[in-house]
Amino acid sequence: MSALPAAADVTIETWTGPQLAQRINEAMAIYVVAMNYPTYAGAQRTVTAQGHASYAGFACRAALRPDGRLVGFAYGYTSKPGQWWHDLVHRAVTDQIAADWLHDAFELSEMHVLPHYQGGGIGRRLLTSLAAAIPHDAVLLSTPDTDTRAFRLYRSLGFVDLVRDHRFPGDARPFAVLGARLPLDGSGPDASPRR
Repeated sequence: MSALPAAADVTIETWTGPQLAQRINEAMAIYVVAMNYPTYAGAQRTVTAQGHASYAGFACRAALRPDGRLVGFAYGYTSKPGQWWHDLVHRAVTDQIAADWLHDAFELSEMHVLPHYQGGGIGRRLLTSLAAAIPHDAVLLSTPDTDTRAFRLYRSLGFVDLVRDHRFPGDARPFAVLGARLPLDGSGPDASPRR
């Protein structure tokens, strides 16, 4: 069996909504593995992700091996009232946090990298490429509220706590809701990629 290409051989591409839709099954397979969800969760999330692709401000990045295999992706859109995540977070934060963070924000809905490729800087490249192209004041996200590579990456890029120990319907794990002002800083305590 041949070794997989190094993370340095992975390229980051800009994808449109239709491009993501064409490879949605690959993306959701990565989502299932990265989040440690049962396989059926990928099928359910496929429907949601296809809907997200039509939202205002949709933007996507894909991490591809030289042979074209998808090894990671990130996408989001303008966060607005009436959207599931936006409304749940709005109810969970103080009025001041809502006023400061939710009025002109990009919601990073998904960002996942295959476990074999994690720790080599692909997540950082996906997120910084995406964030550099969005015309918002802030980027918001939710992530499992535990010490993971993803959590450390977000901290290193300047993300701060908006809510900790938050429970979203359909997942018993606690989540942290984080926000960062744009442009991303990247000078946090863990700014270099882990090897």
